[in-house]
Amino acid sequence: MFPTPIARTAPWVQRIYKWLLPVALVLWLLPLIGIAVTSIRPSSDLAAGNYFGWPSGFNFIENYSTVFENSNIGWYILNSFKVTIPTVVGAVGLSCLTGYALAVYKFRSNLIVFFMFVAGNFVPFQILAIPVRNLTLSLGMYNTTTGLVMFHVAFQTGFCTLFMRNFIKGLPFALIESARVEGVSEWKIFWHIVMPLMRPAIAALSVLIFTFIWNDYFWATVMAQSADVRPVTAGMNELKGQWKVAWELIAAASIIAALPPVAMFFLMQKHFIAGLTLGATKG
Repeated sequence: MFPTPIARTAPWVQRIYKWLLPVALVLWLLPLIGIAVTSIRPSSDLAAGNYFGWPSGFNFIENYSTVFENSNIGWYILNSFKVTIPTVVGAVGLSCLTGYALAVYKFRSNLIVFFMFVAGNFVPFQILAIPVRNLTLSLGMYNTTTGLVMFHVAFQTGFCTLFMRNFIKGLPFALIESARVEGVSEWKIFWHIVMPLMRPAIAALSVLIFTFIWNDYFWATVMAQSADVRPVTAGMNELKGQWKVAWELIAAASIIAALPPVAMFFLMQKHFIAGLTLGATKG
């Protein structure tokens, strides 16, 4: 059912694997390397058609300083934090409660409610653009940070609930039963027994949701029109001129915008990997 570990395969397979792995890694990193090199190219290289060759110069300081001078990228990054952090807290916090309820309590409509959470993940988000826009307009939340946060929390809670419910299902139920026998309240069982065991899952899910929301472009353009609300993914459009596109500046802005989720992943790397692999060797 599962692929055979490389260490147990034939020697010729291991040799091919050792050769193909670096090649696959380079191919995967090639677009990122291209963006990084483009971000330090002088504009004359791109005008002359030197897209993939060695740069004629290195304008690292000039390009990155121009991004901050010619756009409000600092403000847009702050807007992204205003949207992303409350969304992560709201979606992950709600999913801890809903996941616990669906995993621990047995009631008649348990599976129906769970399937409703899961079904939302299969709805193409493009078809929701007009209804969501009309709803936020009627509620007075269009082009507001609150509107973006509320929508993202509602849209991400389904996936988070699926993640948390399956994680809690794998925890030893005997801990909850023994606490109930001792007379511990349900809220204390959740907060003092289950929540500490959920820390790896919370860390892994927080990194995933942070990356999803931070990199969102579609809803950032649909629901945010003014510079006061626009996240960094939509704010980079400022760097496109009417007659010319400064690709070196857009590449530099892309590198800057990618730093927060990358930094969060490395800060939470230990917990992230533990959350994704916990139970992988069970049984």
